[in-house]
Amino acid sequence: MNANPPASFDGLDADLVLDALDSVGLRGDGRLLALNSYENRVYQVGMEEGPPLVAKFYRPGRWSDAAILEEHDFVRELVEQEVPVVPPMMLQGGATLGHHGGFRFAVFARQGGRAPELEQPGTLEWLGRFIGRIHAIGAGRPFRQRETLDIDSFGEHARTYLLSNGFIPAELQEAYRSVSAQALDGVRHAFERAGEVAALRLHGDCHIGNVLWTDAGPHFVDFDDSRNGPALQDLWMLLSGERSEMSAQLADLLAGYEDFREFDPRELHLLEALRTLRLMHYSAWLAQRWTDPAFTAAFPWFNTTRYWQDRILELREQVALMDEPPLWPS
Repeated sequence: MNANPPASFDGLDADLVLDALDSVGLRGDGRLLALNSYENRVYQVGMEEGPPLVAKFYRPGRWSDAAILEEHDFVRELVEQEVPVVPPMMLQGGATLGHHGGFRFAVFARQGGRAPELEQPGTLEWLGRFIGRIHAIGAGRPFRQRETLDIDSFGEHARTYLLSNGFIPAELQEAYRSVSAQALDGVRHAFERAGEVAALRLHGDCHIGNVLWTDAGPHFVDFDDSRNGPALQDLWMLLSGERSEMSAQLADLLAGYEDFREFDPRELHLLEALRTLRLMHYSAWLAQRWTDPAFTAAFPWFNTTRYWQDRILELREQVALMDEPPLWPS
């Protein structure tokens, strides 16, 4: 590994990708297809022998090697318990994390599939069983190297970064400062109402874009955002629509989930609080990556006056929602 690793993806070109794979005994044939990923760089690589593989190059400086390996260990633990996830391959030398040209990378088998059709009968219950199995294993021990989803890491730090780095237009700064403070007060009150809920190892970014469905059922991909947190974090992003619709969806999810792990209903006080934290964290994530050309090309609407006006309105709505009674399964 280089003594001075790069601070960005500058220099990560097709030659370096192929050389990195070659360094661990995997001979690409020159066919590279960039896959949809912004936080990292992910490529489908044609191989001289065998089917194409997927190579993931980690964003420099985001995770330590120990934190990446902790994610790998969690996924392999799931595989050992026959949970359908896609683990990193063992590379030459017996490691799952490779180093080349200052970059860290992992290699995965290519796994096909389609987006789940959540409106189809049985789909949410099946996903609930799957998440329940992940959580039953995730509850066995915590992450030691990876973050915990909490008010500071997802809320306070995000708010401070946005207000301190000139992203919010001057005419909207006071409005954002006020409503974000109100929102975090609402989050704290929600956590107080929930009481002491268990934190466990999560997928962490459990939305339908990270679920692939085949005739054999679902499997999750991309555990890059794995962290400790409440079980509800891996459930609420699968809910959508009006309150009555979300209530019915939650009932289906929990019907499957509780086949493998009991769900603590006190966590339902956290649903809108977790949504609020994700909204704030997402804006800060975009801001922190704004010097990356991939972000300016993919998110041209970010950092406009309209964007921040919409975020202020969104947080006002969340303040009101956190004051409502918690959602319960119907």
